[in-house]
Amino acid sequence: MKAYLTTVAALAASTLIAGAAGACETTLRSADTHPDGYPTVEAVKQMGKMLEERTDGRLCIEVFPASQLGEEKDSIEQTQFGVIDMVRASFGPFNNIIPETQIVSLPYIFRSEDHMHHVMDGPIGDEIMKAFEAHDLVGLAFYDGGSRSFYNSQKPIKTIDDLKGMKFRVMQSDVFVDMMDALGANATPMPYGEVYSSIQTGVIDGAENNFPSYDSSGHAEVAKYYTNDQHLIMPEILAMSKSSWDKLTPEDQEAVRQAAKDSVPVMRELWNAQVKASEEKVVAGGAEVIMDVDKQPFIDAMKPVYDKYVTTPELQDLVKRIQDTQ
Repeated sequence: MKAYLTTVAALAASTLIAGAAGACETTLRSADTHPDGYPTVEAVKQMGKMLEERTDGRLCIEVFPASQLGEEKDSIEQTQFGVIDMVRASFGPFNNIIPETQIVSLPYIFRSEDHMHHVMDGPIGDEIMKAFEAHDLVGLAFYDGGSRSFYNSQKPIKTIDDLKGMKFRVMQSDVFVDMMDALGANATPMPYGEVYSSIQTGVIDGAENNFPSYDSSGHAEVAKYYTNDQHLIMPEILAMSKSSWDKLTPEDQEAVRQAAKDSVPVMRELWNAQVKASEEKVVAGGAEVIMDVDKQPFIDAMKPVYDKYVTTPELQDLVKRIQDTQ
């Protein structure tokens, strides 16, 4: 309820500002947990500029970064309810409600970021996008979540044995919890915004994420050891509320879809630059990055995770098609 009231208050203030400006007929409000300037935030802003130009000012997008409209789980729910028009979110929070998102969230399902792009930009991506419609969401585009790796405040992690008994924050997803169990570590699901203080106070030893998030969140300040194991290369989604979508004309729906699609290469270019800059920044700030990791023992440990989630012929076929994609 508190998150709902916070969202409503923020949107009410935004409506007053937008009304005073009187720039667009319809302003779509988009939520993101990442800070202003982050590649996903900037990509949605660019999408908004394209949309405004292509609709002659009928449609605009206002982006609310830095969890202004709530943490990821809350903003997803508010988008489903139609309180928020759009949300950029990682796949983790969807894992427990959309089985297809569990498959592309499995550890080591993708060989590289290029492999992930080839899968998500093709027919498999279209299938996964369509699965969101049953949950009052219209998928618009897949963004990059980068390759996620472990970081912690205690010691360098070079082998799977180094993880044993350590406490790591993970997203609120059963897949992530089971991944940590399989590695011998303890999973602590919690909102992204609580990670910094939890590492700082010793509630957890560390977390797992990509270089830009490790940098922009300030986590590199309190968790100096980053192990580049790349256990997850997980896409993210930009989705729209079904109720907001249904209010648009078919012409404007197509304009929104095309602008979202055209924002993807913008996001990827910004993302690649951000990864490089963030890695250089955290190293300069004193973080120790462990690059030489033998991944095979980590991959071998994932068998029970795959056995648990890849349970139907349809999902088994999806895994095979992903692995066969070149």
